[in-house]
Amino acid sequence: MKSTERILVIIVICVAFCSFYLTVNAQNELLPLPKSIIWNNGKFDIGKMNLQTPVLKNQWVDFISEIGGEVSATSSRTIVVKVLPDFPNYLRKVAYLLQVPDLGSLTSQVSDEAYRLTVTNKKIYVRCGTPKGAYWAMQTLRQLRNEQYLKNCDIIDWPAFKIRGFMHDVARSFISLKELKREIAILSQYKINTFHWHLTENSAWRLESKEYPKLTTAENMTRFKGKYYTQKEAQELMLFCKEHQVLLIPEIDIPGHSAAFTRAFDCNMQSHKGMKILKSLIDEVCEVFDESPYLHIGTDEVKFTNPFFVPQMVTYIRSKGKKVISWDPGWNYQQGEIDLLQLWSSRGKAVSGIPVIDSKFYYLNHYDTFADLIALYTSRICNQNHGSADFTGVILCVWNDRLLDSEAKMLSENNFYPCMLAIADRSWQGGGYQYFDKSGTQFPKENTLEFAQFVDFERRMLWHKAHVFKGYPFKYVKQSHEKWAILEEPFDNKGNLKQDFDCTKKIFRVVRGGGIYLRHVWGLLVPSFYKKPKENSTSYAYTYVYSPKNQNVGLLVEFQNYSRSEMDLPPKQGTWDYKGSRIWISDKEVVPPVWVPNHLVKSHDIVLGNENCVSRSPIKIFLKEGWNKIWLKLPIGKFSTPEVRLQKWMFTVAFVTLDGQEAMPNLIYNPNHFEKTK
Repeated sequence: MKSTERILVIIVICVAFCSFYLTVNAQNELLPLPKSIIWNNGKFDIGKMNLQTPVLKNQWVDFISEIGGEVSATSSRTIVVKVLPDFPNYLRKVAYLLQVPDLGSLTSQVSDEAYRLTVTNKKIYVRCGTPKGAYWAMQTLRQLRNEQYLKNCDIIDWPAFKIRGFMHDVARSFISLKELKREIAILSQYKINTFHWHLTENSAWRLESKEYPKLTTAENMTRFKGKYYTQKEAQELMLFCKEHQVLLIPEIDIPGHSAAFTRAFDCNMQSHKGMKILKSLIDEVCEVFDESPYLHIGTDEVKFTNPFFVPQMVTYIRSKGKKVISWDPGWNYQQGEIDLLQLWSSRGKAVSGIPVIDSKFYYLNHYDTFADLIALYTSRICNQNHGSADFTGVILCVWNDRLLDSEAKMLSENNFYPCMLAIADRSWQGGGYQYFDKSGTQFPKENTLEFAQFVDFERRMLWHKAHVFKGYPFKYVKQSHEKWAILEEPFDNKGNLKQDFDCTKKIFRVVRGGGIYLRHVWGLLVPSFYKKPKENSTSYAYTYVYSPKNQNVGLLVEFQNYSRSEMDLPPKQGTWDYKGSRIWISDKEVVPPVWVPNHLVKSHDIVLGNENCVSRSPIKIFLKEGWNKIWLKLPIGKFSTPEVRLQKWMFTVAFVTLDGQEAMPNLIYNPNHFEKTK
């Protein structure tokens, strides 16, 4: 690279960093971050206000009431919503004049969600091209509220990706209509616009069929027996989604994952009889979801015995006026044979000319509470800076193969709300500095733009946890301040490294985070601390924690985050895991809790208990005033064992308030405190 080119690159990086620094410090807690915001002097006082809008009038009236205002036709303060006929060109011209970055991401695929929001002392102007844009402007206004006023500003905004959503597998683990509405309502405030409803599985068929009522009888279900959604409830949820500008994608999984169908009809879906019944069911599904443009048909993880099954079903569904979505890997589609592919697993691949939704590394049921969130937030969706006709966006998936016995636990175990806020910010902004499998779960390097972005996101997310998500299952606490020193090269189990090892020797590398993977659950697909981790080796980690006083604190700790897709056995009583992990605080060993359940036979249908730290109370720990030494012994053994199929070589350690709701304030983590306190 020539010297002049190097200078230009440095200038670009510096400008980007300064621009980000100024933006986030001005924007405070907005999530997701808008494309552009200019703060102006003055404020719009909340009180009586006039409302002039051609769209979403009821929603605007409700919103004004929610923020403490009142609609009054005589008020001089006014909200004016204008739907402009050629809004994309208008916004493009304004954005160009105001030098809004990333103008190339304002594509035809996302222009219907764009908006301009201007707040002055007496007027709030919303300019958009569709009701969607007006609705997202309303959500931004909701976050601009500061007690009894809205700060004056001018915002130009649009999303990077068209699809920004989440999926629940309600067939394996039933979720009530009330809970689904609660999630859709609050996530739409963060511009999440897609709900993927996985309605059928081996365990149960959850959508009422009036023609075949035996499909949803208790005897044909293996879990949450007798629980299903009536057609009226399904239509109710579809309309609820529509009110919140959320696209509902129903999924009827065919021909695999269909044991519930087989139990009810005593035939395989791919048989002549099965296809005839299935077409009748599809007629009902298309009628129930008449306002949804898509029907997802699965087609993954199955042996195809009838080569005509998938093509005939796609043709039939399209004849009903629906676009068809399918998983990949699944059926081997060619261009024109399917309308959307949803990529899952590392083997999912985009096919030229077929739009894709990215879900490859976005399975929350395998995520831990801390480390995986870093990879999620820093990732480039579809490995693209922004969406296009071929790359539509992302859906985070929750597959509860392992039984969880409450809706709150389904959300907290899968770190649902923190992950959804992370993807809300990332899928709206675009960008990211890695695909999930490039740098994996490791913290970005300090003093970089990427590090500053994550720290700022964490700050904004935790503000929303405190102010918006009160009463919601939301276990994440601040982790960006934690520092750990980890053995650079692990000794094998025959090594001589002892618990009282001299920490001053330079064979440890310092990393950040409340959760650290030495080897990821997906093995070498997702890079972790060790580039080439080896079985039957032992690592060590330590830090020093400074406490400003003698105090009791809570401790979150785990060494194996149990996936919600596995039927692993709980640890033996008196041990942390099957690897022999141990932890000492100020030379006093921390003993594990009593594990509940304590079964010895593996099963997906034994409820996951307190194996993961988010499902048990923090351990009460005494920290003395001054520096407290934390030492971890981290053996691995085999990467897969009879007790635990997918070993996570990892640890989670975080000092929290005794109720577990926040990171303990005023603590300093520094493994090298004896060199220099930072």
